[in-house]
Amino acid sequence: MDKKKAWELIRPYLMILPAMVGIILFVIYPVLYLIKLSFYKYNLMNKDKSKFIGFDNFTQIFTREDFYASLVNTIVYTVGVVLLTILISLLIAVWLNKKSRFNAFVRAGIFTPHIISIVSIAFVWMWLMEPGHGLLNFLLKSLGMPTSQWLQSSQTAMISIIIVSVWHGIGYYTLIIVAALQGISPSIYEAAALDNASKFKVFYKITLPLISPQLFFILIIMTIGSFKVFDTVKIMTGGGPNGATTTLVYYIYEFRSNSIGYASATGVVLMAIIALLTFVYFRLLSSKVHYQ
Repeated sequence: MDKKKAWELIRPYLMILPAMVGIILFVIYPVLYLIKLSFYKYNLMNKDKSKFIGFDNFTQIFTREDFYASLVNTIVYTVGVVLLTILISLLIAVWLNKKSRFNAFVRAGIFTPHIISIVSIAFVWMWLMEPGHGLLNFLLKSLGMPTSQWLQSSQTAMISIIIVSVWHGIGYYTLIIVAALQGISPSIYEAAALDNASKFKVFYKITLPLISPQLFFILIIMTIGSFKVFDTVKIMTGGGPNGATTTLVYYIYEFRSNSIGYASATGVVLMAIIALLTFVYFRLLSSKVHYQ
């Protein structure tokens, strides 16, 4: 084999080598190490005192009520954020679909929250939701409506977190859907108009199927992202009040120092839940996605 043929043979592998090294070092190795730690009672201060305990950490997880409480909180948060974000983003995208200077300005405006640090956003919303002097309660009072405790009450803290997360993500997902809508051929709508199809039927039978790949993508990444929520909860509520906003990742964070083996096992369970959900999505919904 001459040098030219040998180079052509190894070139593709050399091109992907940097990416593969990064994946091995920063994805595969940490995951394998996490799984390893989940079988140990690990001592951060003295590794020699760490001992292998098998599945004891996993047994402990499924017998603790606080784990199930954090799992329920995570599911509530995920369902609320995913459904509200997709529905609102879809509505706004349909409204902004027409190309005009005003719509371009609005698209740029609603995308702005996505590029702002979530830390800054969380602090601003904490001020807006302050029960005594916050702007939201001031507006509610002005309209003659009852005020809310927002982040200070276990009854309203989770919905408050959901509102902030939805507001933060709407702009990004709206732009994805707008791009998908503008990629649909106008001739398809012209043919539907010739058949006197109603607007609802056009939207349900034509628009939704043609943008289903983008909606499916949004559903997957939003579900994964929502199950891993941490920063918003950490800054705004610290998991409270009374554990009302303690999600799985924050639950893991609370065990980071005194029981890292148990925290690692919980991380493995979280990883399994996300993998299972992704598998279920593909099994149930992939056949309903229409690729052009």
